[in-house]
Amino acid sequence: MKLAAALLLPAAASAFAPTPAFRVSATSLSIGSDPNVFTGGNSWKPDSEKMGSTDTGDYFPEGYDPNAVEFTEGMMGSSGMGGGDRGPQLPGMENLGEDALMMGGIEVDPNIPEGMEFIPSSVPDGELNMQVASNGGGVTEVVSVAPVCMTFEDYYAAFAPGSHPSFSVGPSTGRMDRRGGEPSILEVTCEPRGQAGTFTGDLVINLPEDNSKICYKVTAQCF
Repeated sequence: MKLAAALLLPAAASAFAPTPAFRVSATSLSIGSDPNVFTGGNSWKPDSEKMGSTDTGDYFPEGYDPNAVEFTEGMMGSSGMGGGDRGPQLPGMENLGEDALMMGGIEVDPNIPEGMEFIPSSVPDGELNMQVASNGGGVTEVVSVAPVCMTFEDYYAAFAPGSHPSFSVGPSTGRMDRRGGEPSILEVTCEPRGQAGTFTGDLVINLPEDNSKICYKVTAQCF
């Protein structure tokens, strides 16, 4: 029995003996002496560092004279204000000069005698109302004018000054029958060209041989 106990004591003691600590081995890496490794960088650079400055000076064509053009040239823009005889820059009216004969914003028929005035009466002889789409191609209304003179008379028709320029009449000249005869047919056209609103005009038909006139008040509702 004593022998058995003696044999067991060393085994039990070794079971409670502390285990040695975990050991980590360190390995140093030395590359300084390797001829294939470059630690000082290299000579490559991006293109942005090779271009240098991109600023360029002002370029003038050969023979450029800075005093050839006044500095005020073009200052008024496309409106042409202050341009003197340039005239209004409206479609179809680019060559309109100050000496052009205008009547209510509409060019007068050259067949109308020079100096003839178209002055509406205080009370018109008739009225004409029109409905016109502002973005359309315009509207034409027929006016039947009954003759009022005892004999055949030449007539001249135009819109009085102050009438809206969208109005026109044709034919502007002709020969009117004598009283009781066939009426004279006139066509009144309104072309608003995109403008909207209520436009008015005074159509005057002069009968110079009879020293009389026939007047119509024209109103166009443009929508």
